[in-house]
Amino acid sequence: MILINDGGSMSTLLKRVKKLPKNFVWGAATAAYQVEGNTNLDGKGKIMWDDYLKSQGNFSPNPACDFYHRYPEDLKLAHNLGLNAVRISIAWTRIFPNGYVTNKPNEAGVKYYHRLFHECLKNNLVPYVTLHHFDSPKTLFDQGDWLNREMINEFVKYADFCFQEFAEVDNWFTINELISLAMCQYIQGTFPPNKLFDVSDAIQAQHNELVAHAKVVNLFKAKGYKGRIGLIHVIQPVYPATNSEADRHAADLRDAFMNRFLLDGTLLGFYSDRTQHLIKEILVANNAELKILPEDLEILKQASKQNDMLGINYYQNQTVASYEGPSETYHNGNGKKGSSIFAFHGVGKDVRNPAIPTTDWDWNIYPEGLYDVLKRIEHDYPDYPVIYITENGMGAKEAWDSSKQYLDDDYRIDFIDQHLAAILKARNEGVNVQGYFLWSLQDQFSWSNGYNKRYGLIYVDFASQDRHLKRSALWFKALSKTMQ
Repeated sequence: MILINDGGSMSTLLKRVKKLPKNFVWGAATAAYQVEGNTNLDGKGKIMWDDYLKSQGNFSPNPACDFYHRYPEDLKLAHNLGLNAVRISIAWTRIFPNGYVTNKPNEAGVKYYHRLFHECLKNNLVPYVTLHHFDSPKTLFDQGDWLNREMINEFVKYADFCFQEFAEVDNWFTINELISLAMCQYIQGTFPPNKLFDVSDAIQAQHNELVAHAKVVNLFKAKGYKGRIGLIHVIQPVYPATNSEADRHAADLRDAFMNRFLLDGTLLGFYSDRTQHLIKEILVANNAELKILPEDLEILKQASKQNDMLGINYYQNQTVASYEGPSETYHNGNGKKGSSIFAFHGVGKDVRNPAIPTTDWDWNIYPEGLYDVLKRIEHDYPDYPVIYITENGMGAKEAWDSSKQYLDDDYRIDFIDQHLAAILKARNEGVNVQGYFLWSLQDQFSWSNGYNKRYGLIYVDFASQDRHLKRSALWFKALSKTMQ
């Protein structure tokens, strides 16, 4: 049992942000594959990662933090730390082991998620549930994943089942971080199938995921399901390295690829002329193509007016310079600072802005970018739905010191504090942002970093599964009390 003793001095932890808005959603996030462990227990089917990780031999998703069994403990801790919401995801293959939706779902999986959602509500934690978080069923992945339109059809049927079955859930997100999935699968090669700079597949996958989301939204509304629905984009604002015309154009190209294409498809229901022009330039430069079916745009348009909420994940900005050389990438997966490389032919190359600090994984620490993201959505998409920051956080190398009551992570407090201040500044200027979810609730398994990179409020000893609090958890609790 973890005892939370603030010693009456928690208010001294508060720095820039002294008070949260009344009724603000104050939560933390998880993802099924990263927390549950037990990947082959109780009839769960394989996903795209299982055989891949085994063949790599570097990291195993078992035990992760054994959330499959220890969720009551973690959710109780979340409640005690002042959280009023938690973001979790459903593992598709716990419900339908081979991905295909049948009349006989895996009852063990269905019962598990009922127990999990009820435990959330028991602890006064509103569950915000994601249907797909980087975990395509292996069977569908082997047939092309989001490049295969059959994946879209099965996803719609899977979503429909979840809406019917889990009536205790009122807040749904369809897909997490469409661009991250496409980038890592087809551009950077860090997710299976490990392709490098396959621009056709990357952009096609994004479009098809948008169509899948739109079909689910349209179904959700047509059938009159209660609650709210939206999707989650990770947005990385792009700034030119200099004010030269070439660098500014490179920044526009990168922004179209990373942000504009997805925001247009979601919030406009079509791709603006400017977006189409930029995407076409990227396609031509890389001998790539994008196929859009005539009915796709009708589906996107219908859904664009029916999104109830928009999840924004924000971690960092990008600084980009013009580049015409060969594409190359190096992923910093071990925390060796300064080792990242990314140069995208015909689009631009990442450059370091010495004025912006970075993490050990070369991620920029730039809270101003989050403010810019929120103001950009307000300006470019005035009919946007309510916004939630569904992920934001700082990964670090951390080790538990048994001589101390808490792990000292003042750097994480400072990181969150700066980004929260940026959110509240935008909110005070009229942006409709109503909540914040820290990534993550507890230390978790990382897709490409294994257990080296820790984000949690709660420190997890992965060998013993013991939980310990970090000082950031106390800060979270202190700030939660300011809503009263």
